[in-house]
Amino acid sequence: MRFEGQVALVTGAGSGIGQAIAWKLASEGALVIAAGRTVASVQDTLARIAETGGQAIAAGADVTIGEQVRAMVDTALAETGRIDVLVNNAGKAKADGIVETSEDGWDADISVVLRSAFLVTKAVLPGMIERKSGSIVNIASVNGLAGLGEEAYSAAKAGMINLTQNMAIRYGQHGIRTNVVCPATIRTPIWNWILEKDPDVFSRLEKWYPLGRVGEPEDVANAVAFLASNEASWITGEVLNVDGGLMSGLYGMSRELLGEGNSGTP
Repeated sequence: MRFEGQVALVTGAGSGIGQAIAWKLASEGALVIAAGRTVASVQDTLARIAETGGQAIAAGADVTIGEQVRAMVDTALAETGRIDVLVNNAGKAKADGIVETSEDGWDADISVVLRSAFLVTKAVLPGMIERKSGSIVNIASVNGLAGLGEEAYSAAKAGMINLTQNMAIRYGQHGIRTNVVCPATIRTPIWNWILEKDPDVFSRLEKWYPLGRVGEPEDVANAVAFLASNEASWITGEVLNVDGGLMSGLYGMSRELLGEGNSGTP
C-alpha cells in the first residue's frame, strides 16, 4: 500500500483518466479528494472507490476561479489535515485551428488546463512547504510535445510541461517533487461523440502506435501512482510519455513511404 496514511487531491476526477487515477491511489491506501466542477460530477468515482473498500470524499469547484479553488482546498484541509499528493488532471479541448478559434474558446481551453494547474498548485503548495514533503503530478499530453492540432489545448499542455520543470527546480529544496505525464490517445468518454460518427477511429489510430493499441485510463493511472510514490523519491522535473511509443518516431509513416515489406535499405 504505497499511499497508506496519505491524502491525494485529484482534479477532473469525474471520469476517464482522472477517475482511474483517483481509483488507483485509493486502491493503494490514499484518502482521495475527488474534485470535479460539481460534487455530483464525481459521485460515480466515489462509488467505484467505495466498492473496492477505498476512501474518498467529493470536492466541487470551478478550478479556473481562484476563490473557488481556495475554498475547495481550505475545506479539504479542514477535513483531512493535509494534502500529500496533488494530481492536476482537469482539461478541456474544444478549440481547433487558429482562424476557426474564437478568443473565448482559446481562453477557455487555456484556463481549464493551465490556469487551473497554477491555481490549485498555488493553494496546495504552502502546506507541502510547511511539511517539507509533497508530490505533484501534472497531466499534460503528447500534444504539448508536437504539432497535433487543437492549438489552444496543445499550447496549454506545453505550458504545463514548462510549469512542471520550474516547480521542480524551485520547490525541490522543500522536499517537493513535481513531474508530468504526457498521454497519447486514451480510450475515455471524451471520444464518445467521435465514436458515434466514426466507430472505427481507434482501429485506424492503432497503426501509428508501436505497441499496436491505443491507451487505457489505467495506463496513465499506473504511471501517476509510480511518480507520486516514494518509489520515485529521486525523480523530479521529469516528462514521462505514456504513449505506446508514439513519440519515439513515425515508423508507420516510414513503412508507407518505403512500401510495406521494403527492408528500408537503399
